[in-house]
Amino acid sequence: MLTLRRAAFILGLSLLAACGRNDLAEPPVPLGDFALGLNIAVADNAQKVPISREASADEWEAAMKKAVDDRFGRYNGTRLYNIGISIDGYALAPPGIPVVAAPKSVLVITANIWDDATQTKLNPEGERFTVFEGMSGETVIGTGITRTKKKQMEALSYNAVKRVEQWLLEHPEWFPKGGALPVPLPAEGAAAAASAAPAPAAPTQATGASTGAAATTRLPLPPPQPPVPIPGPSLP
Repeated sequence: MLTLRRAAFILGLSLLAACGRNDLAEPPVPLGDFALGLNIAVADNAQKVPISREASADEWEAAMKKAVDDRFGRYNGTRLYNIGISIDGYALAPPGIPVVAAPKSVLVITANIWDDATQTKLNPEGERFTVFEGMSGETVIGTGITRTKKKQMEALSYNAVKRVEQWLLEHPEWFPKGGALPVPLPAEGAAAAASAAPAPAAPTQATGASTGAAATTRLPLPPPQPPVPIPGPSLP
């Protein structure tokens, strides 16, 4: 009976590990006429859970930029898109915690995307994601024991950028082919008002600052996101 239980446990770990495989060696999923322009990551205001390894803003920014470049640098469309990611909070499972506690690592980010040619922000509100390292034999027992801090950050950044890719796939109107312009999302509650209101006149040089600012905003990143509660290490 003990042998059977041990075999079942090992098989379960193998299946969990298979779920966390890296897909970067595979062809990228179709994303329209997309090519990566600016790759921006900001971690100056990242909130750290008390029970966590320490990671600097520079370390997080480097890990996130690499993950973005690894995934989105594979696309070779003709239209450039700028991606900005704010690292809002994190927990990196520390070493030395008993196996029974199995603390998990977690990362919270906010993502934004701009059309480079027109400097148009395509999502009016930043899109927030919370990701974990994933389910594998290592994360079942807590990666503070089995992974270095760098490996934890790489896994979290990989999962976060993969979620960003899935989010972009939900908006094919942002990546049209044939030279068409991307269609930004309307601000919340503005769609009905925009359809009922008359089309605004083209701004002149004298009035462009007051009437055209929303369409020509040139911001590298939106204002810092407010602090958010970050899930602490969980118990199995």
